[in-house]
Amino acid sequence: MKERRAIGEFVRGVSSARNWIRKNDGGDDDGGGNCRYPPANGRYHLYVAYNCPWCHRVLLARALLGLEDAISVDVLYPNRSSNDESSGPNLWKFCPEGQVGMNGQHTQFPECTEDSLHSKRYIKEVYELAGIDDQKTVPLLFDRETNTVVNNESADIIRMFATSMTPFHTTLPSIDLYPSDKADEIDELNDWIYKEVANGSYKAGFSSNQDVYETAYQTYFTALDRLNTILATKKYLTGSTVVEADLRLFPTMYRHDPIYYLRFKLNAKYLWEYKNLWRWMGDMISLEGMESVSNARYLAHCKQGYFGRTWNGTIPIGPGGYPECYKNREWPISKN
Repeated sequence: MKERRAIGEFVRGVSSARNWIRKNDGGDDDGGGNCRYPPANGRYHLYVAYNCPWCHRVLLARALLGLEDAISVDVLYPNRSSNDESSGPNLWKFCPEGQVGMNGQHTQFPECTEDSLHSKRYIKEVYELAGIDDQKTVPLLFDRETNTVVNNESADIIRMFATSMTPFHTTLPSIDLYPSDKADEIDELNDWIYKEVANGSYKAGFSSNQDVYETAYQTYFTALDRLNTILATKKYLTGSTVVEADLRLFPTMYRHDPIYYLRFKLNAKYLWEYKNLWRWMGDMISLEGMESVSNARYLAHCKQGYFGRTWNGTIPIGPGGYPECYKNREWPISKN
């Protein structure tokens, strides 16, 4: 990992808390024959940042499955701590009052909260309270009852929400994000979408090595071509209903035109140039529950997070029409 970073490649860290919410099946035993983290309503709490795509896909699962009442949430500020803060730089923080950014403007987001459980300032302090000293990432799924971190791997959290928290799903008709008859297909999609698209976009955007960037760039757009072909004959990635793989793809596609095209230098094509992917985006963003996790306010957090802490810190005003245009299948025509 150090060697790859040394040559300018972006390398994502590894999640360390990998416990599982499950029924009493012998896993994660508490010592008394019971599962340490059983499914429960109101017991678990999420810490997220809207601009983080890994948090985004967890929030998508929470919203689409109707788990808002069962899983509470706190929202971090889209920019992290600076060098002049006593805690040190690059830490996710609670900052509902807003702050002055690199562009000299004070920016406040009404969606940002305090730490409602512990009144901490930084997410690192929440980890430390739970006995974990080397982590500072989100999303973080926290257990109110034991004051411990359940899990900080977004893929695990999505799967738990979909399969272990089913008694608390409220969306009707119900959504099965991980149907058993499509499990292998979903796992295969998840694997290459993560490598080539979700994490692949970051490899392009944060690489300081030209060769690494160009390889990630080509891989990314080859993957978009592949996705566009898949969606030529399917409404969603595996058929007529939305599944986990769709949720894991959405955050990157949502950010591509208004953010990644410029910030990550992924500028071969706009998303609207992919007919089937664009139609899929419209179907996804129109699903019940999606409004709160894909509206213009959500995009504002994303822009602040990606542009407000790098380059010169200025936040782009455009491109106009996003994210509302995702529902417009004639957008390239109507735009002109």
